[in-house]
Amino acid sequence: MSKDTLHRREFLISLATVLSGAAVAPALAADGEEQILGQGRFRYRVIKGWGVLDNNTPVKDCHGMVQSRDGRIFLLTNHTANNVIIYNSNGELLGKWGKDWPGAHGLTLFTENGEERLFITDHDRHEVYKTTLDGRILMTLGWPEGVRPYQRAEQYKPTHVALGEDGSFYVADGYGLNYILHYDSKGRSIRAFGGDNDSPAALKCAHGLHVDRRDPSRPVLLITSRSQHAIKRFTLQGEFIDSIPLPGAMPCFMIPWGEFLVIPHLKGAARPAGSDTENGFVSILDRDNQIVANLAAGAPRYDANKKLQPMTANSTLFRYPHGLLVDKEENIYVAQWNSGRTYPIKLERVRA
Repeated sequence: MSKDTLHRREFLISLATVLSGAAVAPALAADGEEQILGQGRFRYRVIKGWGVLDNNTPVKDCHGMVQSRDGRIFLLTNHTANNVIIYNSNGELLGKWGKDWPGAHGLTLFTENGEERLFITDHDRHEVYKTTLDGRILMTLGWPEGVRPYQRAEQYKPTHVALGEDGSFYVADGYGLNYILHYDSKGRSIRAFGGDNDSPAALKCAHGLHVDRRDPSRPVLLITSRSQHAIKRFTLQGEFIDSIPLPGAMPCFMIPWGEFLVIPHLKGAARPAGSDTENGFVSILDRDNQIVANLAAGAPRYDANKKLQPMTANSTLFRYPHGLLVDKEENIYVAQWNSGRTYPIKLERVRA
């Protein structure tokens, strides 16, 4: 099986399992027992202790993760002792850099002229940075001065970047005025759209972005409107298409995985038994924008009208999932916000 694409057979088996109402394996296990999450072919084993480091490499909130083509794993945290932590696949420390980003939030890996680069957003400094993989800053993009309705830097709190066409890129002002800022490759403004208003295109906590190219003839911009429990779809020119409702969930980002998107949800609809918070979970969305599995939550349920029913965690494994990585071996890593300064949780894919 390709590392980038799942067999169609696996998808059909998983979908049949979900539609039949098969129960998720218990996510909470006694000491020494395995923890298995998910349904059908989308099942994952919790790997305890992956990536836990000593006090010389602390984390605060863990916000995003990416993997470079040489296999290194990059974690973004807002701890200014080391904003970027670099692991190998075994969770061992390879390096670290960055001490200047107290609001480090969005992490995007992309290729420019054959070289891998990063975009990092800092909502406290109201800036976006393009860097090399070893931390050299190539571009600093400030607040969108001169772009309506922005009048001062404090209104702009960028949360994520997605790559468009011809080197252009989109910035989500998810903690600010909820606009999407479209720039050319040089950082010159092209357009702004979205915002928090009363229209169907309104964005409320426009947190994460992804240009969905699963249909190469019709790429679309996906935006997590977290406070609306939805993903909004726009054309690459900023025209609203429709919404994908995710009732009960608070989607943070959308991470591509072959024909699927993997989505960390900050919270679910209700508290699991024994929990003091609405714990989050992870969903897998297919190319028809249907959820086919949940990790640390019950199987997705659709009614006779194909309407998704509210989702909630059934495990306290995660507290507030925020960022996520699917590695080259199809394992999942979950980075968490406000979760006791915990390091990422690794989920190893269980194969039949």
